[in-house]
Amino acid sequence: MLEIRDLTVFHNNLQVLWNVCLSVEAGELVSLIGSNGAGKTSMVETIFGLNREARGNITFSGESILGLPPYEIVQKGISLVPERRELFPRMSVYENLLIGSMGEGENMLAHIYQLFPILEQRTKQQAGTLSGGEQQMLAIARSLMSHPRMLVLDEPSGGLSPLMVSQVFGALQKLKQEGVTILLLEQNVRRALELADRGYVMENGRITLEGNARELLENEHIQSAYLGI
Repeated sequence: MLEIRDLTVFHNNLQVLWNVCLSVEAGELVSLIGSNGAGKTSMVETIFGLNREARGNITFSGESILGLPPYEIVQKGISLVPERRELFPRMSVYENLLIGSMGEGENMLAHIYQLFPILEQRTKQQAGTLSGGEQQMLAIARSLMSHPRMLVLDEPSGGLSPLMVSQVFGALQKLKQEGVTILLLEQNVRRALELADRGYVMENGRITLEGNARELLENEHIQSAYLGI
């Protein structure tokens, strides 16, 4: 569904990605892991047309999307849950969800409330008054409102308590079981690989390892560098 080939990216003439290759098949959950500053967010920004200093190719369902404006990329069926959530804090939970609907209206609401029951309880509450975990659930739910073909999540566990991390990953497990195609960017290496079908490791702007998620969990470099084993 998504294929990235030889992606090289610059920020203000400073190279931040080197020949990145990555693919996500329909129905897969693929985790891209790496420390803060490894280049994961730069790759996401490029996928969504927010970085024009890029070479290589990105295709979605066989169609090149590199260089397209962000709104066209989203219209093709890719939805982003950004690292900082980017909610509208003074609008209600319900209003934030409707903004993400892109014409789907309330067709997805029942399903969203089934996935995230707490959002139904908070439907009239201002988004800015929610807890960090509830805000993350709202950000994921808003991205699902347009019924995307693929969901990209940038550090969904960032800044959350262990309990909220478990709830967010539980929601991602449900989405995976429903067949939603997911690209997950995470610093929480163990949780990300336990959930994924396949994984990639990004270090200093390069993909250094890739493979089956279970095999990556047993990799000596990952265990020593990321898991403290």
